[in-house]
Amino acid sequence: MTPPSNSDPPVLDSSPASPFASHWRLDPKIDFLNHGSFGACPSVVLEAQQRWRDRLEREPVAFMLRELPALLDEARAKLGLLVGADADDLAFVSNTTSGVNTVLRSLQLTPQDEFLVTDHAYAACRNALDFVVERSGARVVVASVPFPVASPDNVIDAVMARVTERTRLALLDHITSPTALIFPIKRLVSQLAARGVDTLVDGAHAPGMVNVDLTDLGAAYYTANCHKWLCAPKGSAFLHVRRDRQATIRPLVISHGASAQASHQSRFRLEFDWTGTQDPTAFLCVPDAIRFLEGLLPGGLQEVMARNHALALDANAVLCRALGVAPCAPGEMIGAMVTVPLPAGTAPLQDTLLERYSIEAPIFPWPTSSSRCIRVAAQLYNTLPQYERLAAAFGREFTLRQ
Repeated sequence: MTPPSNSDPPVLDSSPASPFASHWRLDPKIDFLNHGSFGACPSVVLEAQQRWRDRLEREPVAFMLRELPALLDEARAKLGLLVGADADDLAFVSNTTSGVNTVLRSLQLTPQDEFLVTDHAYAACRNALDFVVERSGARVVVASVPFPVASPDNVIDAVMARVTERTRLALLDHITSPTALIFPIKRLVSQLAARGVDTLVDGAHAPGMVNVDLTDLGAAYYTANCHKWLCAPKGSAFLHVRRDRQATIRPLVISHGASAQASHQSRFRLEFDWTGTQDPTAFLCVPDAIRFLEGLLPGGLQEVMARNHALALDANAVLCRALGVAPCAPGEMIGAMVTVPLPAGTAPLQDTLLERYSIEAPIFPWPTSSSRCIRVAAQLYNTLPQYERLAAAFGREFTLRQ
């Protein structure tokens, strides 16, 4: 039997709306199961951003030169409380990829250096690593982490087995993008440090999905998005650099901060606070986004994260049952996203899901071009019936393609 054409009517009833869905501007006709890719910003935060923009445009010089430094300090202070960091060790950047590039391109490398990464790394960050290594003659070493994975120990064993006396830096995910696994990042940072290896943590998905305490973690470098699970506007992220590593880390854009004089601010602070004219309102809205999430449920952000985690586990059970596969990770390694392998030989289906069933979810080749996975996210605007609709859509599509 041939697959149905896109002109065929949908065959599944729509899903009931979450009581929280009205806070977002997502299309109510679409089951949006892909918060992990770009996040989704609530209306109240977008309105706050517009107020910041209006204030900026009323007097741009006064805002950018006289008011902005203190406003950035306030926003960093609120963020620092959330992620367990001294605000002076935080720099706002536009996205995690920029944070990773900032660190990698600040390092002075030699052909003897090795950089450790896993095969679950985000492609953009791996590309950045390959770029700096190619220019320096250094070497990338890849640790193969199993998927499905039985326990956090599998990750520890895979990474530590690839450390050598030449390992200069490990680029590791806090929560992996393709496989949605929570890595045992604190144990990894500690064991690598004991071997004299710094860690650059790609925490793109962590803030707002799991608890983050950067002081306790102790990584040399940690970068993460605020526009994903914290629901801040697009273009808001941060880079945390441990105090003893700040002298050598420079922003991607060298600007006035390189020669600015201010006795009360560090060189790190001066350089990263001004890298040229840009719209800073996404950064200034980070406190608004945190307040929004804290106020949605009686238990604040902790209850939001727990609710999303529980929904992700339920979604995982629904999809695994429908596809006849076992869960790919224990519950402790799952946050608010899950990745499930699809049957061998599965054709690309992402557009089909959207066009025929009004479901937005990423389907991608992993770990090879011949195998595919689906990753679904669980945010407050999602409900269990949406994943049940997805499972039913898979049942229909796979049957038709047999």
